[in-house]
This record gives sequence, C-alpha cells and structure tokens, in this order.
Amino acid sequence: MTADILALLRRRRSVNPAALKGPGPSRSELETLLSIASRVPDHGKLAPWRFVVLEGAARERWGRLALDLKLAERPELDAVARDQELNRFSQAPVVVAVVSRAKEHVKIPQWEQVLSAGAACMNLVVAANAMGFATSWFTDWCAYDRRFAAAVGLEAFERFAGFIHIGRPAATPEDRARPELADVTTWLHE
Repeated sequence: MTADILALLRRRRSVNPAALKGPGPSRSELETLLSIASRVPDHGKLAPWRFVVLEGAARERWGRLALDLKLAERPELDAVARDQELNRFSQAPVVVAVVSRAKEHVKIPQWEQVLSAGAACMNLVVAANAMGFATSWFTDWCAYDRRFAAAVGLEAFERFAGFIHIGRPAATPEDRARPELADVTTWLHE
C-alpha cells in the first residue's frame, strides 16, 4: 500500500485541460474527493477555503463571463483568443474552484490560512489522480480579477486558490524535467 502511494506521487503530473475527456467523476466520487481535499492542516479549525464545483452548463456560463470581461478590456480580441476564453472552464468534464477564505484572525496568521487552501488544492489533485483521473491546477487572469470573482459570488475577502480541472487523460502524459534535488535542498547538520 505504501509503495502504491509513493508510486502515485512519483508519477503524478498535470494534464492540459484540453487533453482531459469524460466521463468525469460522479457526484459520489466528487463528494469523496472534496472530503479528502478538506483533510488538510487547518490551524484553528477555520476551514479557510471552500469549493465551487462546475459541471455542465455552469462551465459555459463562467467561460462566457470570462470572455465578456476580456472583451470589455480588449474588444479587438481575435477569434482564437475569444474561443480560448469562452472554453476556459469547459474543456475538462469537471472544474473545482478552490476559494481561499483567509482573513484577519486574532491567533491564526492569514498566510497559514492561504497555505491551507493550497493544501486543499493539492489534496484534491492527488486524490483525483489516485481515483484514476487526471488533473490540472490553473489560476490565470480570472483567478486574480475582482470583477470575475464578484460576478461568480465571491465575497470581497475571498480569492481563488485555483481551478482544478478533472477528467480522464486522452493520452498518457509525458513527464517534464524536474528540479535537481541538490538545487532545491539545503541539508543542515548540528
């Protein structure tokens, strides 16, 4: 069992949303995934994150909103860029928006709350991969755009930690170069 978990973590990689096909996770599978995503370090038991699950037409509505906001800034947007915005959330069968709810707290620093939301994203990614799905964790411009956030119902203090695209890989993804351990590790003794 331990070897299986380590093997999964060693081979996990992101798959471009355009290469994610259906079927996506069922409602029951999504509930399992979100329960696992919720089991992250959470100092103070604040649950400083929440999930918005996009399926079906909801994905197209968010894509239409992204396109409309982009066109308001750049009406000259070409057809390829328009299509990219319109389909931003509809390439994968399911997209889970992980929303960070970090705010001032008397004991718990906001940074710890933000890290908890990031851990929820990673737990969701790993759990979905363990369940046989492939994923991609994206942000991009609309994750940082307050107009977009307000239009989809985020409160003023909320931020997107990421959009987790979930589906089945159309092909086995190629791995990419990873950093050399020696380049990213400092060993201290004594």
